[in-house]
Amino acid sequence: MIRPARPEDAKAVAPLLVLAMGHIAGIFARSTRYEDAIPFFEVFFEDGANQYSYANTLVYESEAGIIGSITGYDGGRLHELRQPVLDKLREAEPGFTPGDETGAGEYYIDCVNVHPDHQGKGIGKKLINAFCEHAGVQGYARVGLIVDMINPSAKRLYENLGFQVAGEKDFMGHRYFHMVRDRS
Repeated sequence: MIRPARPEDAKAVAPLLVLAMGHIAGIFARSTRYEDAIPFFEVFFEDGANQYSYANTLVYESEAGIIGSITGYDGGRLHELRQPVLDKLREAEPGFTPGDETGAGEYYIDCVNVHPDHQGKGIGKKLINAFCEHAGVQGYARVGLIVDMINPSAKRLYENLGFQVAGEKDFMGHRYFHMVRDRS
């Protein structure tokens, strides 16, 4: 079942966010061990006013618990939603300034992941489609995301779900395809 996330889902969703973020989670944690970022994401997930908030997340829940999540928001609100995260990161690194991965005109998928024990069962596709439906209900005609160029299987997945490459972006030390899916 796919449902809106709640603050009490933080312990289950934070590790999924870290898996989705990959090397970026390591940057946030200032560690080569990505799992060191889990407490960081738990705090922000429980708060209602930032890009990693439960308020911007849908979860996939089964009898095994929460096994997948997707987080996203209006790309035009990126700076507002990112500010609390930047404030925290700048406590340790005052000059930290990531580029923009999204912008106005799209509902942006920031993170999507499925627990490794449940991958390959179509859960990610269900989450992405539910997110796109959610965006449409809210009046958005375009859903966007970035996919690391070193992950061609993810790019193919998104293409199979109707996303098309709209450009390229440099972000946090990697090169990404910017992909979009328009409502038809």
